[in-house]
Amino acid sequence: MADTETTNAPEGAEAAESWDPTAANAWEEALIADLRANGGRPSGGPLAGNPLLLLFSKGAKSGQQRRSILTYTRDGGDYIVAGSKSGAPTHPAWYFNVQADPNVTLEVANETFQATAKVESGAERDRLWAQHVAELPGFGEYPALTGGRVIPIVRLARKG
Repeated sequence: MADTETTNAPEGAEAAESWDPTAANAWEEALIADLRANGGRPSGGPLAGNPLLLLFSKGAKSGQQRRSILTYTRDGGDYIVAGSKSGAPTHPAWYFNVQADPNVTLEVANETFQATAKVESGAERDRLWAQHVAELPGFGEYPALTGGRVIPIVRLARKG
C-alpha cells in the first residue's frame, strides 16, 4: 500500500546510498501509464487493483510543482488520503505541501480537476481513518510503525 513521491529519497544513510532516483522515476512513470490505461487502477505490480490518484501540489519550500501517487478512499464526493508514508515516523512531503497551499490538482480515473485539501482533525479524522482502514486494511498496520506519529487524514474536495 505504499504511496510514492518522486521528491524524497528513503531515510537513513544506507537507504539513501541504495536509492536510485532514475529507477524510482521510471517505476513511477510505468505505474502512471498502467494507471491511465486501466481507468485509475493499476493492473500489475504491488499496487494492482488499488484505487490511486495523482496529487499535484506546490512544494512548500521550493514552490515547484510536485507529484505524488496516493491510494484513496471516498467520502461522499470527496477523495480521502492518508499521510501514512508506509508507517514512517515522519509525515510525507506532500502533506506539508498541502498545508502550505491547499490548492491542488488531482488526476483520478483519467480525469484531471482542481481541488482543495483540508487536513481533518478530531472525531472527523478518526471517522475517516476508520473508514480508510476498513476499505484498505493494509493501512491498519501503519500506526504501530510510526513511533507515535498520528497519521494525518486529508480530504480533497473538487472545486466548482
